[in-house]
Amino acid sequence: MDYGDFTIVLPTLNEGRTIGKLITYIRSHYKGAKIIVADDGSVDGTAGIVNGFERKGGVRFIDRRRMGLQKGLTASVIDGIERSRSRYVVVMDADMQHPPAEISRIAAKLASGYDLAVASRASVVGWELGRKVISRLLIHLGYLSLSVQGSESNGDIFSGYFGVRRSLFVSVYARNRRRFIGGGYKVLFDFLKCVKKGEMKVCDVPFAFQVRKFGRSKAGAAQGLALLHSFLS
Repeated sequence: MDYGDFTIVLPTLNEGRTIGKLITYIRSHYKGAKIIVADDGSVDGTAGIVNGFERKGGVRFIDRRRMGLQKGLTASVIDGIERSRSRYVVVMDADMQHPPAEISRIAAKLASGYDLAVASRASVVGWELGRKVISRLLIHLGYLSLSVQGSESNGDIFSGYFGVRRSLFVSVYARNRRRFIGGGYKVLFDFLKCVKKGEMKVCDVPFAFQVRKFGRSKAGAAQGLALLHSFLS
């Protein structure tokens, strides 16, 4: 398959231990795909690693802190998508919890006519009971919010791993800027709530979500409040 119509958007914050491995994998397995790294102020050498790839072509580094842009994962993803020029974009984390092998399945779904293909967590390995309970509660609230609004949905509304037709995402964002919580971390949910049910073709690509091997989660109280804000916006 030719991946010239695809850009892989990688939001980063201190992913120096994994970003080089991920970019190397993408460049090796998805010939022609572009890569945009939207960095939110890394201080661990992430920039230097990405800049090394950037000099070889096909990779672009966005130093969002130096540009004075709003902090946040959602804001980083939006910046990456808006700066891409390909027909499709695939968004994924750079910490290797999102297996890059799934890009091929997401890309195939988009190429076959789907507007949105979501890598949905069919199972989650290694989470503590407390985190599972909180996550399940928030998921139920999220589905309720989407249902009340008559919005689009899928099997994993909080997934951070998805592919989308770029022009659709950009147009939805342009009409609903205030509803996207830039400082939050659930950009897929913000996108779904702004699309009425039945207005786009959606599919799920199930995968096994693994316990984190590198770094630590950036989720905290501030992100939880941002998610609640997203439910109400």
